[in-house]
Order: sequence, then structure tokens, then C-alpha cells
Amino acid sequence: MAGTFAIILATATLITGIFWFLEKFKWKPARQRKVEEIRTQSNGEVDGKILAEVGKPKGWVENLASFFPVLFVVFVIRSFIYEPFQIPSGSMMQTLLIGDFIAVEKYAYGLRDPITNTVIIPTGRPKRGDVAVFKHPNIPQMDLIKRVVGLPGDKVVYLVKEKKIVIYPACQTTDTDCKGQQSQPLDLHYSEPKTSNWKVVYEQFKTSPSFYTLQQYADKGIIDSDSVVTLNMNIQQETLGDKPHDILITQGSQEDPNYYRQKDQPTATWVVPQGHYFMMGDNRDNSGDSRYFGFVPEGNFVGKATAIWISFEKQPDEWPTGIRFSRIGGIH
Repeated sequence: MAGTFAIILATATLITGIFWFLEKFKWKPARQRKVEEIRTQSNGEVDGKILAEVGKPKGWVENLASFFPVLFVVFVIRSFIYEPFQIPSGSMMQTLLIGDFIAVEKYAYGLRDPITNTVIIPTGRPKRGDVAVFKHPNIPQMDLIKRVVGLPGDKVVYLVKEKKIVIYPACQTTDTDCKGQQSQPLDLHYSEPKTSNWKVVYEQFKTSPSFYTLQQYADKGIIDSDSVVTLNMNIQQETLGDKPHDILITQGSQEDPNYYRQKDQPTATWVVPQGHYFMMGDNRDNSGDSRYFGFVPEGNFVGKATAIWISFEKQPDEWPTGIRFSRIGGIH
């Protein structure tokens, strides 16, 4: 189902549209006819102020009708073309940072009913490597943003110790490499991991970790204690689609054993059902994704993230401290 704002916007557009239509095609022509009747009956000698008063719409009607063109444009753009989203967590670092405001291309995966999210006109499907917004499969009112890793029919294996993905793409009938067996794994072109410019800070009473550059960390003067733990992060490149992207790995992090377990598959191995996708965050040790909640139905997709239009320097649940103009631009 659509979010609360989408329902409110659709309702407001409908109500103001009704008043705009009635004003334009019923009430305004009726007032104009009334003015002409008065002018005719008085042989044109009636006071102009009286005619103006007769021809004037009620204030509340005029206000409601005047809102409709603006609301209609916003409704069409937000529902079918682009919708803005804010990044609240670091699960997609360093592709997307906390405080990034992004534009999501709504028509990338089909023109959808803005209330039910049902595809009206198909225009495309998620591709491997896309950064996409979707509804949480278990919590429909929650929007998430992750990268498309596994397509329908793929076998996805997460190597827990190496923290790498192995993908066996779905065999096609014309795929000679399959020979009736499992296909060959994709070459994801992993680079050698290097120490990144990021540190992650876990605090006892915070639900989300904070992420600082080395300079920010030094300026903060954070000291580890029983309630504060700081870990370094490695960075390496991975290629899922046409272009490589950076992923972050937390040094010394412990693997969460609560992976989603698919029937007849070993731990950390999943075969993506038809009509579903396997999604993962680029910040591999700080992302709640398909490894934990399972597969995402195609009907849950909202759109493809295409650009950052503004970026604020901030941490989770904190006020911005600056603007990162250098981050404005495209997403891959």
C-alpha cells in the first residue's frame, strides 16, 4: 500500500480537482449569466461594484480551486516520474551517505498506481547492480534502498569469512555453459580490500551506528569505552552491473547468525524465486537486507535511484551540520 503522504496527496488532489472543475464549468458560468441578467434588466446602469460582487466566487471555493493545478503537477511528478527520498542510515555507504537526498525514477520499473503500487504500464524490470527503492517485504509501510544482487532464478552464495558474493545466474535453455547443470558463477571483479577513510562507531544506547571520516573522528575526540566501540572499515570494488561500485567491510566485525534460511538450502545460500529479487546494501556489515528478511517481490519496487540532488552532513537522528555540494550528481 502507499504511504500516508501519497494517500493524503491523492485525496487533496481529488478534492481540489472537484472544486476546480465545478468552479470552471458550473459555478463561474452561472455567475457570469447572473451578471448579464442584472446588466440587461438595469439597461447597463447598475453599479459596477454590485456586478463585481455578484461575479465574485466565495473565498473558500476560490482558494480550494486555485490549489488544484499545483497539487496536480506535484501528484503527477511524484507518482509517475520522480519521487524524493532521504537516506537515513549508512547501509549503502559509500555509494549513499546519511543525509543524502535522492531522486528516484518512478517509471523505471513500470508506471504504477500510486495507491496500490500495482503496475499499470510495464516499462522495465530491475537489473543487476541497480540501486533501487522498495517496500520491505514484511513491513509494507517501510521504504528501503539497496542494490539489486540476485535476479529471479539466480543462486546467491554469501561467503561469510571472505565477505564476498558468488552468483550463479539462472540457466537459460540456450545457455551452452549450463549443460543441464548449474551455470558458471559471474566474475564480479573484486579488487583487493584496502583501509578506507571511514570509521564506524557503535554506541550502547543508539539503535544505528555513526560513521565518521578519519578527520571527523579525530575532531570528535571519541574514546572507546564499555559503551562505545570503534572499528575501522575496509573498502574494495565489486562489479554487479555495467559499472564497478565501492563496498565497505567492517574490520573485526562479528557475523550475525540470524540469516534468512531458505528450505533445502545451506546457510548463506539462496535460490531466488521467480518474480523476486535478492537485495543487499553496499555497507555489508551494517545493512539489514535480503540476507535477513529474504526475497523482495517485484511488486514491492518503488523505483530506481538515479541522482543525489542535495546532501547534508549529518549522523542518524541528528541535525545537519553542513552541506556536501560535492556529492550532488548521478548514482551508480
